[in-house]
Amino acid sequence: MIRILKYGEVDNKDVFARVTPKVDVESVVADILRTVREQGDRALFAYTKKFDGAVLETLQVTEQEIEEALAAVEPTFVEILERAAANIRRFHSRQVRNSFLINEENGVVTGQKIIPVDRAGLYVPGGTAAYPSTVLMDAIPAKIAGCPEVVMVTPPGRDGKVNPVILAAAKVAGVDCIYKVGGAQAIAALAYGTETVPKADKIVGPGNAFVAEAKKQVFGTVSIDMIAGPSEILIVADGAAEARHVAADLLSQAEHDKLASAVLVTDSMELAQAVQAELEVQIPQLERAEIARASIDENGKIIVADTLRVAIDIANEIAPEHLELCVDNPFDYLDSIRHAGSIFMGRYCPEALGDYFAGPNHTLPTSGTARFSSPLSVDDFVKKTQYTYYTKDALRRVAADVAFFAEKEGLTAHAKSAVIRLEDE
Repeated sequence: MIRILKYGEVDNKDVFARVTPKVDVESVVADILRTVREQGDRALFAYTKKFDGAVLETLQVTEQEIEEALAAVEPTFVEILERAAANIRRFHSRQVRNSFLINEENGVVTGQKIIPVDRAGLYVPGGTAAYPSTVLMDAIPAKIAGCPEVVMVTPPGRDGKVNPVILAAAKVAGVDCIYKVGGAQAIAALAYGTETVPKADKIVGPGNAFVAEAKKQVFGTVSIDMIAGPSEILIVADGAAEARHVAADLLSQAEHDKLASAVLVTDSMELAQAVQAELEVQIPQLERAEIARASIDENGKIIVADTLRVAIDIANEIAPEHLELCVDNPFDYLDSIRHAGSIFMGRYCPEALGDYFAGPNHTLPTSGTARFSSPLSVDDFVKKTQYTYYTKDALRRVAADVAFFAEKEGLTAHAKSAVIRLEDE
């Protein structure tokens, strides 16, 4: 049963504290990365057999497999994918940055070019659940950014096939190539390249602890979006909130993973007790009841604060991945929220809207990193290049200043390079 605590009984920094298994993930992942780097496709085939139970003949998904998947998926779901994709495109299109040029009309030109990365690598989880929503959320911003090539890795089932809904989402999102490989070995393939899987410039997408550790270890060889931890939700609710709704929203994250954290902060002890009781009603009804039960019992919390403003302070200190404001007039509180991955506002905005349909991205910073990082966006798939142009007259006006500055840093070659072009004068 979820615990009810009064504000102050748990430090804010421990609100999302988890009971975590003791596994030497770091060394396991390091060994996988090294093996893939040395053995390429041979290692990918071996790890896919070991971890996924699939014996593959080829790693790349064929066009025939994609067409078969589309035929196997209900037309209604494909239509829903299209509508969700339209919302995601509409939102992310507003994030596009433009190059700029500053012509100062005195012989000086400066500017910045926005250039998409050549190849984006998308990781889409398999395992305990298939996430076509992640395909849309990862691929569409990359396409809007203008990436010439978007490739995807995802683990196959024991039959050697990728879940049809994953392939249908990839088709809708415009993914260029798909490979049947998951786990840390998939991250290694994207980071280093193999005979079949091309090296990516940027790897994005959520995964389990081994995937997260692999992204951490390959960072520097390749760019990554973030190191994502288990899912988390913080719900701020007042006494007028409906306990059934709040409980359902807590469980929407708890069912992801036994390590997921679902927390309610409220100014009402009555609501806290009602939600505690409602969770016991709803958990047995879930298909993933065992996972949700472990998450709620081990990592879930209900915190009773004196006021909603105190609840907002808690939210800002722990910087949750998902933050729900289940209150009247939620826009009254929006300016007070400084640290959250994504905010869901009002009594009719469950976090699931963000997972699938509304448009804002669902790949979000976790574990307090929303204090300094952002949701996945078009910005993740572009890089910026600066340029500068000076005429001889323009250089003449500033050369002495540049040289003086360089000499203050003890870099006389810098100074020389600024004045040598003018020595003939």
